[in-house]
Amino acid sequence: MAHIIVVGNEKGGAGKSTVSMHVATALARMGHATGVIDLDLRQRTTGRYIDNRLAYLSAEGLDLASPRVLDLPEVDAAKLAEGENELDHRLWAAMATLEPECSFILIDCPGSHTRLSQAAHSVADTLITPLNDSFVDFDLLARIASDGEKILGPSVYSEMVWSARQLRAQEGLRPIDWIVLRNRLGTQNMVNKKKMQQALDRLARRIGFRVGPGFSERVVFRELFPRGLTLLDLRDVGVRQLNISNVAARQELRDLIKSLKLPGVEVSF
Repeated sequence: MAHIIVVGNEKGGAGKSTVSMHVATALARMGHATGVIDLDLRQRTTGRYIDNRLAYLSAEGLDLASPRVLDLPEVDAAKLAEGENELDHRLWAAMATLEPECSFILIDCPGSHTRLSQAAHSVADTLITPLNDSFVDFDLLARIASDGEKILGPSVYSEMVWSARQLRAQEGLRPIDWIVLRNRLGTQNMVNKKKMQQALDRLARRIGFRVGPGFSERVVFRELFPRGLTLLDLRDVGVRQLNISNVAARQELRDLIKSLKLPGVEVSF
C-alpha cells in the first residue's frame, strides 16, 4: 500500500503548493516513486507546478527525478449506486491508478472546505497543515481568547480532522500522523513568534498534532515556480554557488522531511 500524504489547510496563502512540490520532489529525488493528486480543480497550482517542471526539463534536455501528477479521472455517474458521491469515486480512481507504481501518494487539498478535501483527509496516513505564523491563521485550528493565550475550543477544520480520525479508527486503520508546519516565517516580530509557538504547543497537546518546521518567507520560491524547479534542483540546472538564503532554505527542507518521519525515508541531501 502506498503511504498517503495529505497537505491540507482551509485558508489560502499558507504555502501548501510550495510544501507539496518540495516534499514530492524530494521523495522522488531520493528514489521513492511518488504520485501527486491536486484537488484544487480550479486553480490547480501544484499540478501546474509539475507541468512547468516537465516542460522545462524537456526543453533543456535534462533528466531529473520528478513526481507524477495525475488529474482526477472522469467516472460514469450513471453507474454509481444511490447515495454514492461522484467526487469520492474520482479520487478513489486516481489513487487506484497511482498505487501500483508509487510508494507515496501526495494529495494537495484546496484552501477551502470541499467534499474532495474531506474525503482526502479520511485516507491520510500523514497530514501536513502549513500555517502562516500569525494568530489570524491560528484561528484555523482553534478559537482563542483576546489575551492570545486561552484556547476556547477547536475550529471547524480541527473538528474535520477529528472526524477523519474517527472514520479511520472505525475501519481499523492506523491513526493519522498530523504535523502542523509554522510556514512563511518572517525575520521580525519575535514577541509574536514566541506567543505563536507557545499557543501551538498548548494546542498540540490538546488536539493531537506535532509541530514541525516549515519554510521562511523567501523570494526564491516565487522564482522557481515558472520552471517547476525546487531548491534541490539548483545545482543540476547550472547554479554553481548557492547563496546564503538558498543554503538556509535547503536546510529548512531537510529539517521538514526529517520531521515527517515517513516510512523507509532516510534523508540523503
